[in-house]
Amino acid sequence: MSEAKKMNDNKIDSYRRRFLGQSAAVTAGITFGSGLLLNAVAEARPADQPATSKNRWGLLIDTSKCASDCDECVKACEMEHGWGRGSHDEQHSRPEQKAQWIRKVTVRDRATGYQTSLPMMCQHCAHPPCVDVCPTGASMKRADGIVQVDKHLCIGCRYCMMACPYKARSFVHEDLHDQRVDSPRGKGTVESCNLCVNRVDRGEQPACAEACPEKAILFGDLKDPSSAIARRLASEPSTQIRGDLGLDLGVRYEHL
Repeated sequence: MSEAKKMNDNKIDSYRRRFLGQSAAVTAGITFGSGLLLNAVAEARPADQPATSKNRWGLLIDTSKCASDCDECVKACEMEHGWGRGSHDEQHSRPEQKAQWIRKVTVRDRATGYQTSLPMMCQHCAHPPCVDVCPTGASMKRADGIVQVDKHLCIGCRYCMMACPYKARSFVHEDLHDQRVDSPRGKGTVESCNLCVNRVDRGEQPACAEACPEKAILFGDLKDPSSAIARRLASEPSTQIRGDLGLDLGVRYEHL
């Protein structure tokens, strides 16, 4: 190899190392001179490493900040995963067939009449009934607490839908096209909130938490005592929907 070619190769390697170093800095959410700061909440998980039980990801939702006429969290989920308003061709013969990865509901205290608006999605149970009843293992819980559906294994039996106390799952009735690479969907399968696992693995927060204009949705590691979500849960009261079921939910609500 000539001396000139060696020098050129070394220069290319130098550029490559510099580029990779800058890319890693961006992924980690480092602040640059322009003041840009990405919404990183944790270290990105390398693609060749599995999720581990050292983390348990969850949400804390402050219902006092959740306006009944606001659905920015729903819209963000639709756009992120390509359902509802985020789908080009999703058609339904009946309204009940509409997907509902996340939906706004109104909770009413029968004794006092007090009403609260809140987002409802998969609660990412530590002991998920959907996983217990699934005959193929398609309904699964990752080691870090995220509950999701393996589309390759789902046979559309819908046992998980019947088992879920939160009506958080829906069935795809129609043909779909132009699917998101990170959020595959398919006719004849069940789907639900996956806590934006594609974003979490990149060290980012779920789309709903990022989009909330009132910052009512706090995402983080429930197992890390130094995390903002763990500190809030330790210092302020919170509620688990149907806590009497003993499912140990990954989604908690304040002021409910």
